[in-house]
Amino acid sequence: MVSRRNFFAGAAAMVGAGLVSRVGAASLPEAVVATGPGTQAPLAPNTGRPYNPVVTLNGWSLPWRMNRGVKEFHLVAEPVVREIAPGMKANLWGYNGQSPGPTIEVVEGDQVRIFVTNRLPENTSIHWHGQRLPNGMDGVTGLTQPGIPPGKTFVYEFVAKRAGTFMYHPHGDEMVQMAMGMMGSWVTHPKNPDVMRVDRDFVLLLAAYDIEPGSFVPKVNTMLDFNLWTMNSRVFPGVDSMNVRQGDKVRMRIGNLTMTNHPMHIHGHEFVVAGTDGGWIRPEARWPEVVADIGVGQMRALEFVADEPGDWAFHCHKSHHTMNAMGHNVPTMIGVSQQGIAEKINKLIPDYMAMGEKGGSMGGMEMPLPENTLPMMSGDGPFGGIEMGGMMTLIKVRRDQKPGDYSDPGWYRHPKGTVAYEWTGEAPAASKAPGDDAAKPGVELKARRPQGHDHH
Repeated sequence: MVSRRNFFAGAAAMVGAGLVSRVGAASLPEAVVATGPGTQAPLAPNTGRPYNPVVTLNGWSLPWRMNRGVKEFHLVAEPVVREIAPGMKANLWGYNGQSPGPTIEVVEGDQVRIFVTNRLPENTSIHWHGQRLPNGMDGVTGLTQPGIPPGKTFVYEFVAKRAGTFMYHPHGDEMVQMAMGMMGSWVTHPKNPDVMRVDRDFVLLLAAYDIEPGSFVPKVNTMLDFNLWTMNSRVFPGVDSMNVRQGDKVRMRIGNLTMTNHPMHIHGHEFVVAGTDGGWIRPEARWPEVVADIGVGQMRALEFVADEPGDWAFHCHKSHHTMNAMGHNVPTMIGVSQQGIAEKINKLIPDYMAMGEKGGSMGGMEMPLPENTLPMMSGDGPFGGIEMGGMMTLIKVRRDQKPGDYSDPGWYRHPKGTVAYEWTGEAPAASKAPGDDAAKPGVELKARRPQGHDHH
C-alpha cells in the first residue's frame, strides 16, 4: 500500500497510466460503464419508475441498470484531470473520470446497489450524506466498515427512503480525499413525478481548492486560504450557464462541501428556499430571499420563476470568492505611486506591470501568466471584460428558448433604451453627508474634546 508520505507521487503516476479503461471497467462485477463525463442534457429514464431528470452543470448523471428489481450503479474512485476553466487543468481525485463525480438519480423507494471500486493509492470509503440507511452502509472507515483497499470493490445496498437532494463523499482520510475533489451529488426523486415538478432542475456542488500558479495538485493541508472557489470543480467563465425559457419554474440544488459558508446571490429575481438537507419545506413555510447562506455540509434547494429576460449573474456574495487564483499576501497599494520602481524593475523584467495603485480592476490588462493558472477575473461579455470569476455563473432567460432546450442562446439582446449609458450633459448637484468636513478642500481637521467629558 502507498503511504501517506508518497501518495501524491503515486497518484500522478496513476493518472498518467490511465487507471480504468473501458475493458477493465467492463470486467468488474456488475459494472455499468459510463459513456464519458462531457456535459449533456438530462438522461431519459430507461427502465424503472419515471422521474424528471436533473441537469448537472459541467457534469452528467451516472447510468444504471435494473437487476431483478434492484437499481445498480458502479462508481470508480480514481485520479482524474479536471479542466478548472479554459487555460488551467488540475490533477484531482474523483469518480468515473471527473470531479465531482457523476450525479446519482433514483426514485423514492428504489432498492439501490452501488459497486465502488477503489483505484486510488490508499484506502477509501463512501458516506451517503443525508441518507437514511442501515448503519453498516454509512461508509465511515473503521466505525461502520473497513476501508476499501486499492484495487478492491465494495458493495453498498439500501433503500432510498425519502425524496430530496443529498451528497456522497469519503469518510476515510477525508481531509486529503475531499480536498482532492472526491464528492458527488445524489438526487432522490419523488414517487409521483408530478410532485415538486419544475421546468428546469439544476445541480451544483460548491468546492474549494488551493492550487499554486504553475502547479497541478491541490495543497490538501490548507484550511482557510483557498484560491479557487468552484461550482462543480469549475470557475467562471468555465461554468455552464443555466439556460431557461422565460416563465420557467427553475430549481437550483446546491450542496456545500467547502470549509466555509457561501451566501449565494441571484440577480434580477428572488427565489424561495424550497428544500434543505432534512427534506422539502411546505409551500406555506417557504421564505423569499435574493441571498441564501449555505453552510458547510448543507444543501439548499432554491426555486424561482424566470420571468425577467436577460443574462443574470448568480454567485457567492463573498467578494473574494468571485476571483480566481488569488494571492493572500499582496499589500494594498491604492494611492501609492509606483512609477519610479516600475521603471527600474522593467529594466530587469520587461513584462512587469505595477498593480493596485488605482484599485484592482483588470480591465484592458494583458498580463503574462505562469503556466497552468488563471487571471483573477476573466471572461469577456458583450460590453468588455467581465470582472468576476470563481464561484459564479449566469442564468440566461430567453422568451424564445424552447421547452427542454438547454443550449446556450448567446448574449442577451437588450431592447432599445434599456442599457445604462454615459451622460454628457450637466449632472444634478451631488449631496454630501452632513458634517463631512473631510470632503471639503482646504479644511484642516482638528481633534476636539467632547463637551461635558473629562478624559484622562
